[in-house]
Amino acid sequence: MACHDLNYELKIPPGARKIVLAGNPNVGKSVFFNAFTGLYVDVSNFPGTTLEISYAQVGNDYVLDTPGVYGVSSFNEEEKVARDVILAADVIINVVDAVHLDRDLFLTQQIIDMGIPMIVALNMIDEAARKGIKIDVQKLEELLGVPVIPTVAIKKQGFEEVRKAVAYARKGNSLSELEEMLPLLEKKTHSRAEALLILEGDPFVAARHRVKPMDRQEEIYLARRRRVDTIVAAVVRETNTGASIGTRLSRWMMLPLTGIPLLVLTLLILYEFIGVFVAQTVVSITEEGIMQGYYEPFIRNLIGAIIPPSSIIGTLLIGEFGILTMTVTYILGLLLPLVLGFYLSLSALEDSGYLPRIAVLVDRVLMRLGLNGRGIIPIILGFGCVTAATITTRLLSTPRERRIATFLLAMAIPCSAQLAVITSMLSRLGPAYIFLYVFLVTSILVLAGTALNLILPGKPSDLLIDVPPLRLPQPVNVLKKTATRTRNFIQEATPLFAGGALFIGILQVTGLLNTLQNWLSPITVSWLQLPKETATAFIMGFVRRDFGAAGLYNLSLTPAQALVSLVTITIFVPCIASALVIFKERGWREGIIVWPAILFLAFLIGGLLSQILI
Repeated sequence: MACHDLNYELKIPPGARKIVLAGNPNVGKSVFFNAFTGLYVDVSNFPGTTLEISYAQVGNDYVLDTPGVYGVSSFNEEEKVARDVILAADVIINVVDAVHLDRDLFLTQQIIDMGIPMIVALNMIDEAARKGIKIDVQKLEELLGVPVIPTVAIKKQGFEEVRKAVAYARKGNSLSELEEMLPLLEKKTHSRAEALLILEGDPFVAARHRVKPMDRQEEIYLARRRRVDTIVAAVVRETNTGASIGTRLSRWMMLPLTGIPLLVLTLLILYEFIGVFVAQTVVSITEEGIMQGYYEPFIRNLIGAIIPPSSIIGTLLIGEFGILTMTVTYILGLLLPLVLGFYLSLSALEDSGYLPRIAVLVDRVLMRLGLNGRGIIPIILGFGCVTAATITTRLLSTPRERRIATFLLAMAIPCSAQLAVITSMLSRLGPAYIFLYVFLVTSILVLAGTALNLILPGKPSDLLIDVPPLRLPQPVNVLKKTATRTRNFIQEATPLFAGGALFIGILQVTGLLNTLQNWLSPITVSWLQLPKETATAFIMGFVRRDFGAAGLYNLSLTPAQALVSLVTITIFVPCIASALVIFKERGWREGIIVWPAILFLAFLIGGLLSQILI
């Protein structure tokens, strides 16, 4: 992607200066970005990817965030996006973790070698001081050849100096070894940065210029590593090595013996907050009390005075699945509180530094399911809301891992609303049936993940994740992240929900909804050995998962029939909200494969279980 393409895709006016934030994962870039831009941020999917780029206009300039990376290359989707945004930059603000200078300066030196004007924000300088690390900032600035500003992002210390320093950004001291290697390639590409990447073997940049990638990467990387080690030795002095309480707690979180109990405690807290307080208490107020109690009667009376409610238009607008009734109630009464609670929890976990530690703890187990440790994040959050959790599959490194995680979420993870109804039904059956349900659903999850890991080409990527210092989440940063992410999600979800409601409404007015119910009856009665009325529960389960489970609640079922129906409704296709998000995230081609596959497996597994138990 050339610079003018980036301007076009992200709607940046030609000639506007692009200030790009770059750095390793978990160095505080998002705090810098929020401070520089406020809430007036645009988010756009980067062309050809599912990754989002945040950017905002600040004066006459545009500030762009990038995914956290350890180097400018093309090993994964995050690096490709970061590479192209960095190549388009006029100025780089390189955010560096003062505690891990030996690691972070590798990217700094690479950007310097690319010849892009930059400044360095030496972040977490207070953390370094607490750990007994002293850094000679003036010497570091002299050796790098670019302005270096000490900062503490969470306290906004040094931000004003960073703003002012942008005007003095300059090219730094490049590796002397490159001056013999680059000139010929630079003439062909008319870009020192792209010439360097070709020299380092980047196949995508080489293809852009119709040249062969070169194989000097190891030579250049070793020279860069030596240069960084020399700089660190010259500017860093450690005065103590004592481990703080935070350091010991960090280690406990990643050891199985102590980490698993801490993880279980965290999951219980998350479930109580998202699954009980938000999904049940708050949603009962917003959805049942406000939207269904006040909004829906008001809008039905208002529209009904103009259009007969029983007419086709009336049914589509204000009927059971109406665009002005179900859609608005879902968005504001159900999704808004769930997404707010979900993003609030995610932002707090991100800000604390706990998420990377969970990923390290479960990495070895998830590798068997085709995921690395990062896959635990959407799985955990799926028990709150599968719709929102499907969006977080963007955190995973490869399309293969995102496919596996999306399938597992859609198939074997009951959302909190559905889980509440299932728990209520299971409690009437006794401990044996509760254990059997948990065992069956967990086994299905493991078998499905293992099968996908074997069937899909490729293998799980290694867990390359930075483990930042543990810290208390900063309320301002957490709230800003939550507000921005929630706003973007609601903007994206609203048209999808309106389209879904219209589709269900059309099925209803044309009689196809009843036809589907009758069509499902032979499957439910003959194969699943359940009452005919369960067909309606499965249809409603597509509209909303807990509606499907609730449809089973008042049916006269034997304990074995109840277990069969609950396992089937758990595996059954996700609700319309999740289905639409799957189509958005994975594309229509994959969505059309996933949806029927899960539907088939739900009835297959439910039927086999029925033949054994009933």
